[in-house]
Amino acid sequence: MHRRLSPLACLTAAFALVACKPAASTSGPTETAPGGTGTDVVAAKSAYDYPSTRKADTIDTYHGTQVGDPYRWLEELDTDETRAWVEAQNKLTFGVLGSIKQRDGIRTRLTELWNYERYGVPFKEGGKYFYSRNDGLQNQSVLYVADNLGAEPRVLIDPNTLSQDGTVALTGTAISQNGKYMAYGLAAAGSDWQEYRVREIATGKDLDDHLKWIKFSGAAWTKDSKGFFYSRYDEPKEGEALKQKNEFQKLYYHKVGTPQDKDVLVYERKDHPQWGFGGEVSDDGRWLVIRVWEGSADKNALFVHDLSGGVGKKPVVELLNKFDAEYNFVGSNGSTLYIQTTQGAARAKVVAIDVTKKDASDPAAWKVVIPEAAETLRSVSHVGGKLIASYLKDARSEVRVFDQSGKLERDIALPGLGTAGGFGGRAKDTETFYAFTSYTWPTTIFRYDLKTGQSEIFRQPKVAFDPAKYETTQVFYTSKDGTKVPMFLTHKKGLEKNGQNPTYLYGYGGFNVAITPGFSVPDLMWLELGGVLAVANLRGGGEYGEAWHEAGTKLHKQNVFDDFIGAAEYLVAEKVTSPSKLAIGGRSNGGLLVGAAMTQRPDLFAVALPGVGVMDMLRFHKFTIGWAWVSDYGSSDDAEQFKALHAYSPLHNLKSGTKYPATLVYTADHDDRVVPGHSYKFAAALQAAQAGDKPALIRIDVRAGHGAGKPTSKQIEEWTDLWGFVVHNLGMSL
Repeated sequence: MHRRLSPLACLTAAFALVACKPAASTSGPTETAPGGTGTDVVAAKSAYDYPSTRKADTIDTYHGTQVGDPYRWLEELDTDETRAWVEAQNKLTFGVLGSIKQRDGIRTRLTELWNYERYGVPFKEGGKYFYSRNDGLQNQSVLYVADNLGAEPRVLIDPNTLSQDGTVALTGTAISQNGKYMAYGLAAAGSDWQEYRVREIATGKDLDDHLKWIKFSGAAWTKDSKGFFYSRYDEPKEGEALKQKNEFQKLYYHKVGTPQDKDVLVYERKDHPQWGFGGEVSDDGRWLVIRVWEGSADKNALFVHDLSGGVGKKPVVELLNKFDAEYNFVGSNGSTLYIQTTQGAARAKVVAIDVTKKDASDPAAWKVVIPEAAETLRSVSHVGGKLIASYLKDARSEVRVFDQSGKLERDIALPGLGTAGGFGGRAKDTETFYAFTSYTWPTTIFRYDLKTGQSEIFRQPKVAFDPAKYETTQVFYTSKDGTKVPMFLTHKKGLEKNGQNPTYLYGYGGFNVAITPGFSVPDLMWLELGGVLAVANLRGGGEYGEAWHEAGTKLHKQNVFDDFIGAAEYLVAEKVTSPSKLAIGGRSNGGLLVGAAMTQRPDLFAVALPGVGVMDMLRFHKFTIGWAWVSDYGSSDDAEQFKALHAYSPLHNLKSGTKYPATLVYTADHDDRVVPGHSYKFAAALQAAQAGDKPALIRIDVRAGHGAGKPTSKQIEEWTDLWGFVVHNLGMSL
């Protein structure tokens, strides 16, 4: 969504459906004739002159059930016909949006609000400090380096100079332990594909190193600073880079100053095409810890490679290979590794494993350092001889400091109800940094002294608004099956519950992602317009551990939509708003959420904003990294799962003769995570099905991707259009 996922959520697996932070009964599957899509009946004549969209007679048979896919040709993104369709749709959409009188005022205010100085969380390496800064309206944040915290920083890399339109983004950085080199990744036009280069920090000049076809990978330097580990795929077939399946990832070691074709292959598994690898080097340089993932499931393997004899000199050891739980490397002390895991602990714990012991893979041999708590343990860092543990309590942060034996030393006092993230560093550091944010608290950077336990503000932005005018409360409502679900409500103080408040309901509900309080300029714009911001913490997310996540997956995915619909019903019943004043939005997996909600309960919402959504639940696994989502969604290849997917798939549950909410589908032509064909087909089918007088439009951004790295200028334009559409269709005024 526009409200970028919280600082913690943004650190989840890059291949998951994260776009980097925005009511009486549920209908069953639409009955259609063989080959139909639920849109064969001629809809009422629309007030909008939608472009003509050709329907083909494409039919698939799933486990004896015939399902039509008349708009499949729109999956072919580079044909003349698809390009002409995109151009025609954008001409209509931008014509309608351009006629909205409130649009100019929204753009002006968004630009004013966005124009504030903001910082990333600093980190220290090789005796130097590194942090990002954006002066306000820069398309991309700039990375700086300083010799100490009081020194004048200098620019290390400015992505704004790499393209005229700001669409080349810095996607990752890794500093060598001696502070001499930086490996950094760049992505163009929002693609997940990255190219890595090596920059000399002292001179700011790039070396000849140039690595390609990297995706879902960072870089991890060896302790001698001579090279780093990274993961890549084979080069895709010509013209297939944005949609070809991503399989057979390999882990390599690159030595600085050598060409990519000389890189050392550290690990691959030809017998497991869907395994992916992420390498991390321990502080002492001895261990390469390899996190092995398969899809987006929160169950992974953990392998270790002893580097004491050099890269590749000793075999990779499959320490934990059962994929029975989540295992994350925290730090090491000699041959003992600290691991955060959900093995036997649904809300996670920390254990110590001596990897030299024969029984190292046996949980009975592990020492529990930090036991499972009532709160959900989301991350742990090993800094300054301490273990800093970040928990979620009802979707808001709590942070605790333990010694290496697991003894609780203190809680870190946070400014209020919000989200804290960061706490990085090395085992010998005496300080760490973290960010704190909430719905009305702009992201503020703190320095934390590990010796004194005191926090002090490092950088605090100044935004042109008065937070004292607003308030955030947390409520709990009952979903369809009786489950209690939390929701944050933010609005101007003194809200009158008269059922007439324009309300924007946002949700995600998937991939163990926790939606926590965070500052967002588009959210603030909505609040200034007099709107209520409602953020529901749906099942499928990670707010309450693995059980909460699994309750919104596969055959239980309908729980997520029921939770979202339940949130809307609560807002109406409590007279916060009414269906005629209620808008819904979400991106990626949240776009699926909006698509399912508006097709199941079109009467409950006035406006729908599904962004870069997964709309065809029968074919999502056939493109790029879509296969990785089967762990959350299931697959149409399975007969039972097909029935569940077909029952809620937004594309397949549009029904002619239905009055759908005013809908603005939005996507991007370079989205190689959720390919734009999802949104194209859904918009075409919605336009054919719409029986009411509300618009069914699609906004297609060009030279943009799933959301990460989107230039500030494009974000302002996008949210000018989205809020303009909502304001106009809810009858609001500035």
